Amino acid sequence: MNLRHDPRTAVLIALILTMALVAMDTTILATAVPQVVGDLGGFDQVGWVFSVYLLAQTVTIPIYGKLTDLYGRKPVLVFGVAVFLLGSALSAGAWNMLSLILFRAVQGIGAGAIGSTVQTVAGDLYTVAERGRIQGYLASVWGISAVIAPALGGVFAQYLSWRWIFLVNIPIGVFALYLIVRDLHDDVVRRSHRVDYLGSALVLVAAGMLILGLLQGGTTWAWNSPASFTVFAVAAVAAVALIFVERRAAEPVLPSWLWTKRRTAASMAATATAGMIVIGLSVYLPNWGQTVLGLSPIAAGFVLAVMSITWPLASGVSARIYLKIGFRNTALLGAITAVAAGAGFALLGPESPVWQPVACTALMGVGMGWVFSPLIVGLQNTVGWDQRGTITGGLMFARFLGQSLGAAGFGAVANAMLRQQHDQPAAVAMHAATHAVFVGLLVAGLITVVLLMFVPRRFPSHTATTDEPAA
Repeated sequence: MNLRHDPRTAVLIALILTMALVAMDTTILATAVPQVVGDLGGFDQVGWVFSVYLLAQTVTIPIYGKLTDLYGRKPVLVFGVAVFLLGSALSAGAWNMLSLILFRAVQGIGAGAIGSTVQTVAGDLYTVAERGRIQGYLASVWGISAVIAPALGGVFAQYLSWRWIFLVNIPIGVFALYLIVRDLHDDVVRRSHRVDYLGSALVLVAAGMLILGLLQGGTTWAWNSPASFTVFAVAAVAAVALIFVERRAAEPVLPSWLWTKRRTAASMAATATAGMIVIGLSVYLPNWGQTVLGLSPIAAGFVLAVMSITWPLASGVSARIYLKIGFRNTALLGAITAVAAGAGFALLGPESPVWQPVACTALMGVGMGWVFSPLIVGLQNTVGWDQRGTITGGLMFARFLGQSLGAAGFGAVANAMLRQQHDQPAAVAMHAATHAVFVGLLVAGLITVVLLMFVPRRFPSHTATTDEPAA
């Protein structure tokens, strides 16, 4: 393959590599926690090493999405990769737990730029017919990373040092950065802009406080505590203020049509509930496989890994489906498939043969591939270049927000069931807790179906740049 004469392939390789860095660093530290704590101490703060990364990544995504529309994809993506690599280098040199948390926040700030811009660039470079295949490639990155990242982190921690978890990012990121600088070219119109600083600040406060409350509620503080009330109250006040500010901003970071148009609002809501399904399955299925079915960690990981195979395959063939029946109907077909998978999980028992959760996981991967890809491709196709970053950032933000909601909601349900089953054997208690989560997956799938029914069937193609996307 000659990358010099195939710039689209070179950029795609860079997109996959940068997305892999972001996805891997979400969970790669999980199995290295004992070694990290052994070197740095601060076991009571270790949860923040993961939370602060997700928090910084999520709250910055919509801001970066808008910036790519104003100043182009390339500078935002280059900035994101550079900041992510800086955070990686600093994290590798952390001297205590507080410094590691701060440097992971730097990583998260870079990851936010990467997560939003990669999807936008894919929408720029490839046609509607091609994007299903490209979405399959990008989806496979997340699926594969969820499976191999914890194992790779354990290998580094055991045989080298946990610091290599971060150092290995640097050569990969530098190579991706080289390809981006060399082969990615923007069509942005150079003109002056009125950056929505106040709106951006309110997005950070509203989203940051909401996600902080979801991540820490029930763990660091009780749900009904003054701290929880204060955090959610600040989030609510900032969200209301954001609505008024964005209606008056010249170039809003979250324009009002994102939540007032049925197509975008319902699509983002469905993306959020689908994100809840993904996080619920990823967190609880492997542990259930080990504790209840008695599988080894590798076998339990394989049960979840099946989704990383069927998801990209379904995304890859989604173009053939949505070109025939439309974007909404394809996403609806995916949501119905996810409901079928959720029902299968809800029927699993402690004596279920392992092929049953494998089959359900495979089916859920198909459902997710048919939900996410059509929605992102379809919505990107309704706007021009100068709004594609905004709408992509909105969808990605909804997905990560849904994952935060899912982590908090399913965690509360599972913990409540575990408290009820405190006098039962571990396997019995874990099955009861996980069964409740599985029922939650089914409910989330049904809600996704309902939300998609509010999405108009027709996704009109954008034909001219306007102040508002096609309605």
